[in-house]
Amino acid sequence: MVGASVLSLPYAMSHLGWGPGVTILILSWVITFYTLWQMVEMHEMVPGKRFDRYHELGQYAFGDKLGLWIVLPQQLIVEVGGDIVYMVTGGKSLKKFHDSVCLDCKEIKTSYFIMIFASVHFVVSHLPNFNSISIVSMAAAVMSLSYSTIAWAASAGKGVKPDVHYSYTAKTTSEATFNFFNALGDVAFVYAGHNVVLEIQATIPSTPEKPSKGPMLKGVFVAYIVVAICYFPVALIGYWIGNSIDDNILITLEKPAWLIAMANMFVVAHVIGSYQIFAMPVFDMLETLLVKKLNFKPSFVLRFVTRTLYVAFTMIVAIAIPFFGGLLGFFGRFAFAPTTFFLSCIIWLAIYKPKKLSLSWITNWICIVLGVMVMVLSPIGGLRSIILSAENYQVLLVNYKVDHPKSCPFQIYFGDDAYFKWMPLKI
Repeated sequence: MVGASVLSLPYAMSHLGWGPGVTILILSWVITFYTLWQMVEMHEMVPGKRFDRYHELGQYAFGDKLGLWIVLPQQLIVEVGGDIVYMVTGGKSLKKFHDSVCLDCKEIKTSYFIMIFASVHFVVSHLPNFNSISIVSMAAAVMSLSYSTIAWAASAGKGVKPDVHYSYTAKTTSEATFNFFNALGDVAFVYAGHNVVLEIQATIPSTPEKPSKGPMLKGVFVAYIVVAICYFPVALIGYWIGNSIDDNILITLEKPAWLIAMANMFVVAHVIGSYQIFAMPVFDMLETLLVKKLNFKPSFVLRFVTRTLYVAFTMIVAIAIPFFGGLLGFFGRFAFAPTTFFLSCIIWLAIYKPKKLSLSWITNWICIVLGVMVMVLSPIGGLRSIILSAENYQVLLVNYKVDHPKSCPFQIYFGDDAYFKWMPLKI
C-alpha cells in the first residue's frame, strides 16, 4: 500500500498549504480506507463465486461489455502509468545514491540510471505470478517503512530553515491555482493499491466457513496503520522544514550523506517490488489476450517476449518524459482518482442499491462527488506541469547530418541525453 510517491507529499503540501493540505490528507486516508473495505467485501458477495479481477466486479455490476470498458481502460492506465513513474523514481533514486557516495565522480545523466533500473526488471519480470514475488514484495514493504522513517527523521534533524515561510511560492494567482490542482493528483497517486487488491485477495484460500475477507481485512487494517505512520510524518515534517522542496524529499535532503544514500537505495529496492505488483495484472491481461483472442500458443517464448517488450516500453517512456511531479498529477487524474476514490462506490450503489438518504447512500455519494472533483481538477495542473518541464527536454528527437559523402553521422536523444554521438554509417 505504501508507494514511493509518499516522497512527493511534502512537495504537494507546499502547493496546498497547511489547512487545505492536512484536510485533504486526512480525507484521502479515510475515503480510500472505506473504498478498499468495499472492494474486499465485494470479492465474494456472490455465493460460490470470487471476483478475482477489478473488471470482473465491474462486469457483474454493469454488464459484460459495459463493465469491461468502464473498468479495464482505467485499470490499465493506473498500472502502466504507475510502472512508468516507478521507472523514473528508481532511476532518480539510483542517481541520488551515486551522487551522494561519489562526490568527485563524473556526472551521469538520469536516463542512464533509468536504464540500469530497468535492467533488473528484464530479469525479475519473468517470475510467473504473485506468489513467486512474495519475497520481493516483503522486502519492498520493509524498505518503504525504512525510507519513510529516514525521510521524516532526517527532515526533523535538519530543522526549520532560518528564512522559512509557508505562503505559496507561485508568483501569480493562476500559477498557484494550477499548482494546487497538480498537488491533488500527487495525493491521489499515493493511494494506488486498490487496482491490485482483488488480484491479491484471489491468492488467499477461501471456504464458506473461513472466507478470504477475514485475513484480507486484517491485512488492510494493518496496511492502513502503516500508511498513516509513513504518510503523515513525511508530509507534515517534510513541509515544516521549509517549502523550497523538490518533488522527491530525499533530493532536497543532502545531509547526512550516508543516511540519504541508504534511504535512496531503500527506495530503489521498494520500487522494484512495486513495479512488479503493478506489472503482474498487465502481464496476465496481455498473455490472456494473445492466447485467447489472437490464438498464440502458451509458451515460455511468448511470456518472455511479451514481458520484455512491456518493460522496454515503460523504460523508453520514462526516459522520454522524466518529470516526476508532473507525471504524478497527470496520471493521478486519469484513473487513480476514479479507481481509488469512487468507482467502487458506484459499483456498491449499483449492486446493493441502499435506501436513498441512508448512511450508506450518503457516504458513497460524498466519496463520488469528492473523487470526481479530484479527477476533473488534478489533470489541469498535471498537464501544465508536464508542458512547462518539457521545454527543458528534447523528447525522442533524432538528428541526421551528413558531413562526408561516405558516412552518415547522427545523434539520437532520449530526454535530455545523447546516447549515440556522431557514429559513422557507411553508405
